[in-house]
Amino acid sequence: MDIQRPHVFIYIRRGMVLYTPGQTTGYPKTKVVEGIRFHYLGGGNEVGNVGCVIEDSTGTRLLIDYGLAPTRPPKYPDQCPPITDAIITHSHIDHIGMVPWLTQFNNVKFHGTSLTASVSEIMWRDTYKVSKIEGYPLTWDKRDLEYALDSWITHDYEQWFNVGAWKCRLHRAGHMPGAAMVEIETPTHRILWSGDLDTRDSPNTIGAKPVKCDILCLEATYGGKVHPDRTEEEHRLVSEVRKIVERGGVALIPAFASGRGQDILRILHRDAPYLNVHYDGMGTRLTKKWFENPEHIRDIKTFENVWRWTKKVSSKSDRKKALHADVIVTTSGMLDGGPALWYLNRLRSDLSNGILLTGYQAENSGGRKLLEEGRISIFGNLTKIDLEINQFQLSNHAGHVQLRNFALACNPKNMILFHAPEESRNVIFSELGQEIDIHLPVNGQPIHIIS
Repeated sequence: MDIQRPHVFIYIRRGMVLYTPGQTTGYPKTKVVEGIRFHYLGGGNEVGNVGCVIEDSTGTRLLIDYGLAPTRPPKYPDQCPPITDAIITHSHIDHIGMVPWLTQFNNVKFHGTSLTASVSEIMWRDTYKVSKIEGYPLTWDKRDLEYALDSWITHDYEQWFNVGAWKCRLHRAGHMPGAAMVEIETPTHRILWSGDLDTRDSPNTIGAKPVKCDILCLEATYGGKVHPDRTEEEHRLVSEVRKIVERGGVALIPAFASGRGQDILRILHRDAPYLNVHYDGMGTRLTKKWFENPEHIRDIKTFENVWRWTKKVSSKSDRKKALHADVIVTTSGMLDGGPALWYLNRLRSDLSNGILLTGYQAENSGGRKLLEEGRISIFGNLTKIDLEINQFQLSNHAGHVQLRNFALACNPKNMILFHAPEESRNVIFSELGQEIDIHLPVNGQPIHIIS
């Protein structure tokens, strides 16, 4: 297919970014003579916004992930150089959000698991819709989206496939159903790209297992931070839900559509099956894709029972009924939009109700503002919220202990720490730097590993 692209300029209010697809890139023009070159387009020295080009002397060049940070305004990665293949580790928007732009490269192939490919259409269409509503331009359009959907090549876990002179295969990453680590065998090195990683089992997926490698690219989001015991945190969540319900209130649980919301449903069904639980938002559509790809779900039969038990919201009348439920699980997980704000606006006047936040609340997000100031913007109005607010650590990223143990078990000579704030990377560097050669990438600055 021959695709012509007009110049697209993206203006970001915190400075100007000129983004001209197909025209400019900061990627090095020099060829790789020996070793492996890693060039982070995004996600090198930041959380999210991930994209990295890997290249060696055979001329093989591979992109792993191409996302955008769904901040306000969004943050985009640097422009990708010409590629023929990209591996997408999972379907969260900070890893997949910019992928449709890559269709400018004729016959580009996107590799991933069947579930990641299946969910991608929902994620991309939602990204496009939000960009129109919020007035933030994208560098891709609906035509690119359609091309992208035709560009997927899916792979089972442990199945080898070729990219240029390299062999690649995917392993379970534990972060969410369908998420993958990427093992790459080059003529000189074995690379393991962790993607977003969790070695712990969670309600709906199985934890990642170490893979021996020469170079480990490890996400370090929670470096230096110890997660509370997962089982205890789940029980604490259910206990708080019961308290709210027993005093006659409704527990509003904002949750990410792809993974977190379904985990919460499973926890509630397991520990409090007598509750009247309603599920609203994009997660209802995403979950249908889970049933089309059951091999990615831990104990799919149990989850089928959970899904039958859950009352799905699919209309305005359903939404009004949900106001009288015990629990409402809905998007968005950071209270930046979606049905959660509609429910919050109607539940805020009854102090018997409560808000239970179950994940990270990014800077400038509605959830962060609510935690820090007790206020949130609802449909353009800064609104004081007097309801009880609790936060729970149900992250599906590995904590410091898991990251350390995983790295040591992989036994790499070199390790690249990405997808993390500086303080998180520095803690791991201080602890493991004597045993492993550790590299701390900066977006736009290549890392060249020879030995």
